[in-house]
Amino acid sequence: MRFFEKSKDGGPESTVDAYWLIEIKSLFSIALLKFNPGSRGNYHSHAFNALSWYLGGAVLIESVLSLGKRANRCYRRSLFPKVTGRGVLHKVFNNEDHPAYIFTVRGPWHDTWTEYNEERDETITLTHGRKVVNS
Repeated sequence: MRFFEKSKDGGPESTVDAYWLIEIKSLFSIALLKFNPGSRGNYHSHAFNALSWYLGGAVLIESVLSLGKRANRCYRRSLFPKVTGRGVLHKVFNNEDHPAYIFTVRGPWHDTWTEYNEERDETITLTHGRKVVNS
């Protein structure tokens, strides 16, 4: 559990800082995410479903990988949240020199999620604590 903490969102290689209002993985999480310039190299899914609202700052590009094809989308301000299902394999880029901010509400965590390294054509399954289940 976390209450009013700051950490990296997505492990030590992440370019995203998370400011947790609350994180109870078995129930839900609420956080403000700061997307600093850059991106992690791997595509990834999530252990949870998420609703996210783009608050402003740099333009964020989401690259979604599905059936071997990539589709890029821009994050834009909206009253309606962006829905990210736990099965979506994606990565988010900030190609500008200043951060972007996202408010997110996440559902309960499942036990596993995946990361995909496009250069090595390698998929790994992770569990809590970013422990590798298989590769």
